[in-house]
Amino acid sequence: MTAEPLSLTLLALVAVAIVLDLLIGDPRGLPHPVVGMGRMIAWLERAWNRGSSRARQCKGAIMTLLVVMGVYLLAWGLLTGLAWLHPLLSLVAEIGLLASTLAIKGLQDAAREVARPLASGDLPAARLALGRIVGRDTAMLDEGEITRGAVETVAENSVDGVTAPLFWALLGGAPLALAYKAVNTLDSMVGYRNERYGDFGWASARLDDAANWVPARLTALAMWLAAFTLPGAGTRGALAATWREAPRHASPNSGWPEAMMANLMGVQVGGTNHYAGVASHRATLGRPLEVLEVRHISLSIRHLHGTWLLFIVLMALTIAVKEGLS
Repeated sequence: MTAEPLSLTLLALVAVAIVLDLLIGDPRGLPHPVVGMGRMIAWLERAWNRGSSRARQCKGAIMTLLVVMGVYLLAWGLLTGLAWLHPLLSLVAEIGLLASTLAIKGLQDAAREVARPLASGDLPAARLALGRIVGRDTAMLDEGEITRGAVETVAENSVDGVTAPLFWALLGGAPLALAYKAVNTLDSMVGYRNERYGDFGWASARLDDAANWVPARLTALAMWLAAFTLPGAGTRGALAATWREAPRHASPNSGWPEAMMANLMGVQVGGTNHYAGVASHRATLGRPLEVLEVRHISLSIRHLHGTWLLFIVLMALTIAVKEGLS
């Protein structure tokens, strides 16, 4: 069974899970909880996404509740059962489940897969690598646009792939962290404002916005504080600029890490993307003091690592204050 929320025990479990993720990431061939969540969501969507607009909204909300609560209860039941057999079994399982919610190594490796061919001038390979991690068209992108796509991906996913799972893990252990991943998976599968998902996925999209609201803003703060330890980071004015610019983003949360990273690196992200040949215009964030080039991908990875480290420090301080008051 999971430890007390915001406790030193839980912080220690999370720290071990981070090390595990950094060492092995998501090993291929092993079952991953998100895959199971995806199959459950896909099955329910095919069965329930029909009827009137109101009916699809109701069924989508019920699906969201069932998936999130089901994942939480399944994880809690597993850990409780293992603890009954032997506490060490539950401990090891919780660390493994916590590690499965993190994507530090996966995000870093995906960005490097784009940077490696880009650095050698192999634009087709870089476009192909970027296409694996973004939904936009990549076939005609130049170095600057490829770099922008990679930097935006690292910045945005620093929340839902790293700090948000850490945030919810420290509040409720592996069950709550996995419930968050269920929310995130729901949003990525049905949370689109289009004809098919606009009604059915509205609850999933709104719940994802709510689940990321606090972590996104804490992430921007942690990224800014961590940048003081990184040489060359443009910390001056970055906090105020991010405060102004983040609300311009279409997402209530993604603009915070993207604007902060752009301002710290002195580059501009956002602009026009194409999806299946259709242009989509997004607000620009940051200032183009430097031209986007491949080295900025490596810089974004450095900011990623600084962010999660500082985020853990902030959470540890919160736990220390809580322990001191109790």
